[in-house]
Amino acid sequence: MPINSHINNFHRRLFAVGLGAIALIATACEGVNSNSNNADDKTVTILGSITGDGQAIIEQVFEPFTEATGITVQYEGTDAFATVLPVRVDSGNAPDLALFPQPGLMADLAKEGALVPIDALLEDTSLSEVYSPEWLDLATVEDQVYGLWARADIKSLVWYRPDVFAEKGYTIPQSWAEMMALSDQIVADGGVPWCLGMESGSATGWVGTDWVEDILLRSAGPEVYDQWVNHDIPFNDPVVKEAFEQFGAIARNEEYVFGGTVGVLSIPFGDSPRPLFDTTPGCYMHRQTIFIASFFPEEVVPGEDVDVFLLPGINEAFGAPVLVAGTLFSAFHDDPETAALVEYLTTAQPHEIWVGLENYISPHKGVSPEAYSSDFMRFQAETLANAETVRFDGSDLMPGAVGTGTFWSGINDYVGGTDVDTVLDTIESSWP
Repeated sequence: MPINSHINNFHRRLFAVGLGAIALIATACEGVNSNSNNADDKTVTILGSITGDGQAIIEQVFEPFTEATGITVQYEGTDAFATVLPVRVDSGNAPDLALFPQPGLMADLAKEGALVPIDALLEDTSLSEVYSPEWLDLATVEDQVYGLWARADIKSLVWYRPDVFAEKGYTIPQSWAEMMALSDQIVADGGVPWCLGMESGSATGWVGTDWVEDILLRSAGPEVYDQWVNHDIPFNDPVVKEAFEQFGAIARNEEYVFGGTVGVLSIPFGDSPRPLFDTTPGCYMHRQTIFIASFFPEEVVPGEDVDVFLLPGINEAFGAPVLVAGTLFSAFHDDPETAALVEYLTTAQPHEIWVGLENYISPHKGVSPEAYSSDFMRFQAETLANAETVRFDGSDLMPGAVGTGTFWSGINDYVGGTDVDTVLDTIESSWP
């Protein structure tokens, strides 16, 4: 593993020995356990947006920590995270840590003074040895790092079935114009080009905002994208309108999407790719992040039964950038138990457990390629590492009132038929 010699002895020994050395964490936490006759009384709580099978996997990630320290990690998942967490913070009932799917919400709480800087919880660990500068910058608010990245995923992926493409004589499009021409060909052949479902409980809309972000990044370029995310250009700028309308050319075209626009608005995002795998495909392409593979039928093997290509470029000057997202841990409390868990999260071990169990990429610099569950996932990790232009999910970086508020609701309104100018003006007026 690429571990720098400046990492303290505790971490060098932990990385070198691996799972068997996790007991070293217990030594680092002696002060925690000595305060109680029963170490099991010590609990660290985490609130996150991951539920279901993902929650069970998170619990496995922390099993070595609990075994070594006696500190119980209690994870609570909710699909209303962006609503529930601020309410709990305001009521004085914040968890010890939160697993944020949106750095924008994390930044809001950091600015309010609700979060503890990560450095304040670590004794010797240098965060620059754990994450690259780009990922640290994304977790930094007012010159303080407030988050530890858990997972990253590539969003700019189009899933397709190689066997079906070969049977139909379809080829992977190399440009946006070729992709739209392929969509027209599929319609002419009696098929439906796209599977697209945006329903996601209280988070409904994020699927559509991902599309707009990918399009804007390709059409206007990374510099304009950054200006948009930082509100240096207004939300109703013509370049944003153009991106909305290019998305609308797909999502509002009844012939292009499985189930029509009603299906786009009502089909749960996790169910939306399933027609891709019908004997007679209900759709031929599905643009979605890497983790959508967790929702495929059990018998489907990514890299064999289904594969991906990068969403093609629009403006040749900007190529085919990679849009990413991720989740990060932040702390609300400064106590020995929370600090011990944060220390554990700076090691490669929990991240290697996680990527071995799910289709995610870890931003942690110490994660070995062998930790990934398949060659397909190792290739995705290499794709992210080698990408020339990478940008983070814009809605996740914007203030919560916009990114997880009016932008999400606005994209639903737009797909439902609301005039694009009305939608963009509403979002612009909501910016804090």
